[in-house]
Amino acid sequence: MDIPTCLEEIEKNIEELKIMNECMPIIVEGKKDVAALRFLGCSGVIITVNKGVSLTEFCDRIAQLYDTVILLTDWDRKGGSLCKRMMRLLKGRVTYNTTYRDIFAKYAMTRKVEGLPSWIETMKHKTDHSEKNSETY
Repeated sequence: MDIPTCLEEIEKNIEELKIMNECMPIIVEGKKDVAALRFLGCSGVIITVNKGVSLTEFCDRIAQLYDTVILLTDWDRKGGSLCKRMMRLLKGRVTYNTTYRDIFAKYAMTRKVEGLPSWIETMKHKTDHSEKNSETY
């Protein structure tokens, strides 16, 4: 898949994610993920998986507070395992959305949420550079 198509898909979905985050919390793995999403413009509730309690307790708290959440763990092996465990623990109690995680895994050439801003910037630079090189005068 070409870079402009990947970049367009990522940017479109980040815009959708920002809108969804206005009424739905995003669950991420760590503080750097929160910082990346804030940089990208997400202004709603973003929750990091609490390392101080078990994942079961964490999911119990989420189920008490929210009806719907966006699960946006990294799309590496560790993040995939964490996402599956949370899905299992939240099932039947909370509606969860993993669409953005799936889309970012497919189109972004990074494996972590925290890497999205720099990946986008790099791809924009490459796209701008290649467009300038293909212009004819």
